[in-house]
Amino acid sequence: MELWIDLESIDNSGNDLESISSLAVYADRIWQGSAPDVAEITLDDYRGQEEAFSMIGLVPWILIRCSNWTMIPLENLIAGASKSGTKIAVFISNKINIGGATFALQHGVDALLLADDEEIWEIAKEFRNEKQDLITPREENESKLSIARITSIESGGFGERVCIDLVERLGKGEGMALGSTANMLCLIHGETLPSEYVPSRPFRVNAGAIHSYVLMKGEKTKYLSELKSGEQVTIIDLEGKERFASIGRIKIERRPFLKIEYLGNEMRGQIIVQQAETVRLMSKAGEAISVTGISIGDEVLVYSDPRMRHIGIAIEGDVREI
Repeated sequence: MELWIDLESIDNSGNDLESISSLAVYADRIWQGSAPDVAEITLDDYRGQEEAFSMIGLVPWILIRCSNWTMIPLENLIAGASKSGTKIAVFISNKINIGGATFALQHGVDALLLADDEEIWEIAKEFRNEKQDLITPREENESKLSIARITSIESGGFGERVCIDLVERLGKGEGMALGSTANMLCLIHGETLPSEYVPSRPFRVNAGAIHSYVLMKGEKTKYLSELKSGEQVTIIDLEGKERFASIGRIKIERRPFLKIEYLGNEMRGQIIVQQAETVRLMSKAGEAISVTGISIGDEVLVYSDPRMRHIGIAIEGDVREI
């Protein structure tokens, strides 16, 4: 994390800025009010946040100044800028906000713009050292299919069930990644298989309880409650191949549920799905297994990603969902 010194309002005479402040020697950048690689944005309300989001990926740096210190917009921007090539800097004038900016979403901002205040600088340097001590090299971990073992099956109560109806048909062996825990989503097969009691719905996935996550295009997740017609979800087959399909309709009805827990890759996950024969998980052998016939010890396909998420965006960090 870089530390910048704000000398914009100190010198207007053309003097050597480094001679004006003894703290400038510690600065990674001396800020004089503008720079060709920095877009400065004042964040007063949601319009400022939207303006900042519109610049992500277009400029090397975004410098945020908050009229009233707010953490949530800063977290949103940190998550949105992840792996975009754009870095986030924020102006800090109050020492109490240094730690929050440094460790927001565990990742923190890429730079602090600090006032010419010795106490603030001492605190900022301590936090920077602490942050560097916490950083450990980590290989890129691509999300992929793996195997999990069913450990528990019990009643999940009664509530709102969501069906995702697409504008195209799914094939045999295709489904969506869904579940209560974002780091281990379970593959639910599309309603492509025939049944003697009801006709198939090859465009549909009976996705489960309304609180569940679903994997979207771009490795993002959304809650089922947030989905809208026209959005694109990720379709995954038994070999882990992915494609994307647009939502045509969301259908919500009240139904009884099963709660299914599973364990894989030293991580635990769970999913709450409608208690119905037509809801099927995908087995290790590539078969579609009805949730009403599944047993403890059965192995199913899951979509693992150990990263934490903020507004659906995957970022490095630790999270625990129970």
